[in-house]
Amino acid sequence: MSESDTRRVQYEVSAGRAVVTLDSPHNRNALSDQLVRELRSALEDAAADPAVRTVVLTHTGGTFCAGADLSEASASEVGDPQRARSDQLIGVLKAIVTLDKPVIGLINGHVRAGGMGLVGACDIVVAGPKATFALTESRLGLAASVISLVVLPRLTNREASLLFLTGTTIDSDEAARIGLVTFALDDPQAGVDQMVATLAKASPQGLRESKLLVNHDVVAGIEANADRVAEQSSRLFASEEAREGMASFLEKRPPRWAL
Repeated sequence: MSESDTRRVQYEVSAGRAVVTLDSPHNRNALSDQLVRELRSALEDAAADPAVRTVVLTHTGGTFCAGADLSEASASEVGDPQRARSDQLIGVLKAIVTLDKPVIGLINGHVRAGGMGLVGACDIVVAGPKATFALTESRLGLAASVISLVVLPRLTNREASLLFLTGTTIDSDEAARIGLVTFALDDPQAGVDQMVATLAKASPQGLRESKLLVNHDVVAGIEANADRVAEQSSRLFASEEAREGMASFLEKRPPRWAL
């Protein structure tokens, strides 16, 4: 079966709305090399299509995105492959932030680790009652390196410390309270439909230039810090402690540092 027959990102355009759907439920929509590559391609298609006014990023299954594909990361060689993955993810996050059309996250499932970066990069995020959020990297011997570029600007320092250090899981109401998501709604699809209709009242130029304004500092931060966080991420993934953390997760056992 070819890769085209097993796509992990679906793309559909209707009535000015491009729906980009993470569709890899077998691994909880993990950020595999294939999924990240197809997500980048879908964003490029939306950017190039003048009929697209708004992009909706959503998912199939009970998990929006579980973060890095640990089966790929734990099996990769030290060095260049992991650095390439970090650079690839930075490229996707920057593509969302700099896309000249609004990107709305429609989430009604679990968001973990690298998936939080996709949430942070979206312009507007509508989360449903089944959504939960956590930065679990510290529990695996890692850090939320790359995704800090778009998550940290959404949070206060105190909120960031709690989420980044503890791996605490929060619900959609708490995520809205701290600014990680825009709305926590019982019917997130209806909320997104209403938001798409509201955005349709604005001109393409008005949306493009307004997005440039609100994301200026985020883009500047990505450009200034991309190399630093990519280096940290690749270094940590190659460490013995992280390899133990990933192995313990995949083998469903406590890591050796657990008390």
